[in-house]
Amino acid sequence: MLKLAILGFLFDRPMHGYELRRHLAGLTGHIRPISDGTLYPAIKRLEADGLLARETEPGSAAAPRHTLHLTPAGRAALLELLRSPEQLDISDENRWFTVLAFLRHLQDPAEQAAVLRRRLAFLSEPASFFYDRDRPLRAEEITDPFRSGILLIARATSEAELAWLGEMLAALDNSPQEKGD
Repeated sequence: MLKLAILGFLFDRPMHGYELRRHLAGLTGHIRPISDGTLYPAIKRLEADGLLARETEPGSAAAPRHTLHLTPAGRAALLELLRSPEQLDISDENRWFTVLAFLRHLQDPAEQAAVLRRRLAFLSEPASFFYDRDRPLRAEEITDPFRSGILLIARATSEAELAWLGEMLAALDNSPQEKGD
């Protein structure tokens, strides 16, 4: 998720590490705070892999600042991560939102639709947070009001996402590029 988010933000424009960290925190920080001890080693790994390049700029009053740029290999890596997200990127809501935040970078509506269809298939499977043996329980079957509340909120969220997915897939399937126009 961190690699995808770093590459995704840098796809738009070069950034300083601190600015990148702020953007990452805005996307995932309330769920998974990103510490410097996590971010900067990840940046170094992406640099070592040739996905990022660092440009040094003179500092205005202090030390030089480093601007991170996505390399052509980094652009290609981001597009591949978006075309073929891992199953956990599809099933985990927080990871899914990270994929969704950058899915616009895939220019082909058919590729975007293929990713959305994977999420649609995942959401279409019966699931619950609570089970009676192997059978998923519905909110109406649970007497605990807090557990029932979890399921009611999850159902409302899923219904909203399913409606949005349906609208997006219809739009992507009818896009001029998809029709071959």
